[in-house]
Amino acid sequence: MEDINIIKTAVKAIDSKKGVDIEVIKISDLTILADYFIIATGTSSTQVKALAEEVEFKLSEQGVEPHHIEGEKSAWVCLDYNSVVIHIFYKDQRDFYQLERLWEDGEQIDISNYLED
Repeated sequence: MEDINIIKTAVKAIDSKKGVDIEVIKISDLTILADYFIIATGTSSTQVKALAEEVEFKLSEQGVEPHHIEGEKSAWVCLDYNSVVIHIFYKDQRDFYQLERLWEDGEQIDISNYLED
């Protein structure tokens, strides 16, 4: 599956479960870690888990499985789909780690089109 389809599916899944502050950052010009980061916030640890599970479920329906999942029982879940890495935070952890600031040289991707479909 192409990166853009993974991103679109993940963003829609996060939005469908009321995830907030969804951001997509293209980082392929900055690192070899991944091509894109998706960063989102859940309002509770339970919601963080539900958001991650929904992303994994929706992508699995399309035949895309994560390479690795980290933090399934914490306030920061990281779903690694090789070229797309999805970070789902509880608000306090997101504020503390500030991944957007660390990757501010990356290209912000407009996701409004993905949410309209």
